[in-house]
Amino acid sequence: MAKQKEVKTNAMRILDRMKIEYTHQSYECDEFVDGIQTADHLGLSHEQVYKTLVTVGSSNQYFVFVLPIEAELDMKKAARAVGEKSVSMIHVKDITAVTGYVRGGCTAIGMKKQYKTVISQTAKNLQHMYVSGGKIGCQIMLAPDDLCKACGGTYGDIIVD
Repeated sequence: MAKQKEVKTNAMRILDRMKIEYTHQSYECDEFVDGIQTADHLGLSHEQVYKTLVTVGSSNQYFVFVLPIEAELDMKKAARAVGEKSVSMIHVKDITAVTGYVRGGCTAIGMKKQYKTVISQTAKNLQHMYVSGGKIGCQIMLAPDDLCKACGGTYGDIIVD
């Protein structure tokens, strides 16, 4: 019987190339589900699961923010963190064109271009965190500093208190 080949996402291939340790979990999912539903489905702590949001600044540059699934992005703090006057969420219809990923499968690792990325400083307190693996139905677990390294990110105060 033939062994089924493991299907790796672009994000996983990048982590492999960088020799960054991670594990991944896959689940059946045909359409967008939010991070809270994903965490509940996989039995993961909400504090460990992070979402990836993409914004556009007043300079028309794109910026990526990684924050806990239950948190809200503070637009003023986010703008300050990337040196912009303001940032706003990109339209859902633009996600694939800007990032190369689909809504619900967007990760800061391996986007079409390397955008300035800020990870919520809350991640620094975690041993491991979960982020999208680069497609709907896939989560990657890795150390926050490894995510930072893989996406060229920095930590910052970006969430609503």
